[in-house]
Amino acid sequence: MGSRNGGMGYEKWDLGSVKGIINVASSTNLLTDSGSVQLVLEPGLQLLSRKQRRLIRQNPGILHSVSAGLQSAVRECQWQFRNRRWNCPTSQGPNIFGKIVNRGCRETAFIFAITSAGVTHSVARSCSEGSIESCTCDYRRRGPGGPDWHWGGCSDNIDFGRLFGREFVDSSEKGRDLRFLMNLHNNEAGRMTVFSEMRQECKCHGMSGSCTVRTCWMRLPTFRAVGDVLKDRFDGASRVIYGNKGSNRASRVELHHLEPENPAHKPPSPQDLVYFEKSPNFCTSSGKMGTAGTAGRACNSSSPGLDGCELLCCGRGFRTRTQRVTERCNCTFHWCCHVSCLNCTNTQVLHECL
Repeated sequence: MGSRNGGMGYEKWDLGSVKGIINVASSTNLLTDSGSVQLVLEPGLQLLSRKQRRLIRQNPGILHSVSAGLQSAVRECQWQFRNRRWNCPTSQGPNIFGKIVNRGCRETAFIFAITSAGVTHSVARSCSEGSIESCTCDYRRRGPGGPDWHWGGCSDNIDFGRLFGREFVDSSEKGRDLRFLMNLHNNEAGRMTVFSEMRQECKCHGMSGSCTVRTCWMRLPTFRAVGDVLKDRFDGASRVIYGNKGSNRASRVELHHLEPENPAHKPPSPQDLVYFEKSPNFCTSSGKMGTAGTAGRACNSSSPGLDGCELLCCGRGFRTRTQRVTERCNCTFHWCCHVSCLNCTNTQVLHECL
């Protein structure tokens, strides 16, 4: 299916189809194809490419995994940026992340990386849970691993998750321009972060609870750990330009590459996030830029950091108001089985940007 913006497919994946896929779990508008695989006819899913639809049909059960991964990515993005001027807002319209994905700034880089990581993470976990018919646990690690432990158990299938993520997410990127290279790089950086944060887990075996022998397997990181790493890479992202080696002998892939804007800087690593244009200041609302501004945002009057009223409110000042909040408190469990609580009313002081 053709892109709607000059041959580039970034709108398809991150604006239209993401919202459609996320709505899968609650949709009842289903179609059974010739392979008896149900596809959701959410309007956003119409933006999926032919290859993406084929991948869904070939891997029964994977659509819900992709949906769960994208929901995790949205939640994690909003958590990581909850105290920033740009707090990863989403919209109710067809473009879930708004116009920011049409740009080439740091925030765009993070969105592509976290959504790509979310798909890979969720699919890899679903394989080991048996939720996808075409994959299982990763059983390739077998036999002795060390003097007192051996490989066994059910390792999360990160290789399947990365392969599917690359085929599914990257398939809508077309062209050879700077935005294409940036999007592919950040997609891969997200997947590599999930892979690099994999950890070994072990279970002890032995008489009377001793640990004479251990069985070990590879486990996915929590998605919060993935988000933390990508947020650090957002803060240290590399600004790049379009590079061209200019050699007729170079392959098409090698011919087009990313170079640091500052020649004194080292080239970005595969796990670095990259961008090519300065971010908006996100202080004021702009329909053209797709920014909501920070007016009305809660701020911390005592913090000198990014969540503080001075920085978050962009120097415009803030208002202070109080509100009374009633919550359940002093709860007691009574055998069996009843919990009684009191209602406690507190006065909260809130600060909001002007």
